[in-house]
Amino acid sequence: MTDKSKKRLYESGIIQEDITQLAKNLKSYHKHFENSTFLVTGAGGFLGNYITLLLRHMNQHHLHNKKLKAILLDNFITGYEQQIISDDHIVFRRQNVIEPVKLDEKVDYIIHAAGIASPVYYTKYPIETMDVGTIGTRNMLELAREKKVKSFLFTSSSEVYGDPDSRHVPTREEYRGNVAVIGPRACYDESKRYGETMCSAFWNVYETPVKMVRPFNVYGPGIRPDDYRVLPNFIEHALRKQPLPIHGDGRNTRSFCYINDGVEALFRVLFSEANGEAFNLGNPEPEISIQELAHYVQKAMPYPVEIVNIDPPHAVYAKSDPKRRCPDITKLSTVTGYKPRYGLEEGLKRTIAWFQEF
Repeated sequence: MTDKSKKRLYESGIIQEDITQLAKNLKSYHKHFENSTFLVTGAGGFLGNYITLLLRHMNQHHLHNKKLKAILLDNFITGYEQQIISDDHIVFRRQNVIEPVKLDEKVDYIIHAAGIASPVYYTKYPIETMDVGTIGTRNMLELAREKKVKSFLFTSSSEVYGDPDSRHVPTREEYRGNVAVIGPRACYDESKRYGETMCSAFWNVYETPVKMVRPFNVYGPGIRPDDYRVLPNFIEHALRKQPLPIHGDGRNTRSFCYINDGVEALFRVLFSEANGEAFNLGNPEPEISIQELAHYVQKAMPYPVEIVNIDPPHAVYAKSDPKRRCPDITKLSTVTGYKPRYGLEEGLKRTIAWFQEF
């Protein structure tokens, strides 16, 4: 764990700006926050931290006499413990969600964001990855059913599509996927797929108001510098004035979604009436190769940085790495009115500035 992990996210000027803007972008939904109780799993993770900071900001600046309550859960297998916020309205409980959660409080909204999303970490913890995606999801669904929540949101993954055929890129939600049952990514991919199956079943059988989102390469301030995914890896190398390491030929493509856009879309889905539905969450433009991404980072730095091609250091980045990944967000936009606000250049600029803050 790096020194950067020791800072508190709410001390970051960049992140404070993001959270303030996020609250403005969700202004039409403020009534849903009023006097509501939120349960957030994976609260110490990348998405979880922004969600928590938004809830805190809403209480401090917008809800006044109608403050929300939040219950935060994490066991910190990959989350940042020192980032957790607790006050009179936001309470943290150390909890592994594969153990049943007992609560006396009412719960209006559950955001099940617990998971091990970085390929390096989920190949290190494959059993834990499968458990949180399956047993953990079942436990949260049972709690949602017990508490008769207004809405339950499962953060799935674009990995449910595996390595899509190019005819299905940009990828629509109806695409059934091309996923290896056995392989370096299977523990993550298959547990997310089964998690979605359980969500759908709870809607069909019990009418539990579930929604599923499938994030595509969300990045931004607050991401672990030692996450090992491509963008934080490039930025960390660039700030150390080291060459940007491209695994293989760099032809594989991705599209990247800035964290503010991702969290805004998440809440738009959570507060929607689209029960039993799955939504791609991301920004389809631009779909660029990893080689091109390296040049974006190179261009964003105030000094020269080299780019080098290396052999993939890990099996998960070798043959199992999807060749293309880009969402079709027509459904998300049509149902919720979501439109990405941050282009890659602006998002990169903000992310690099955060890495430089401390």
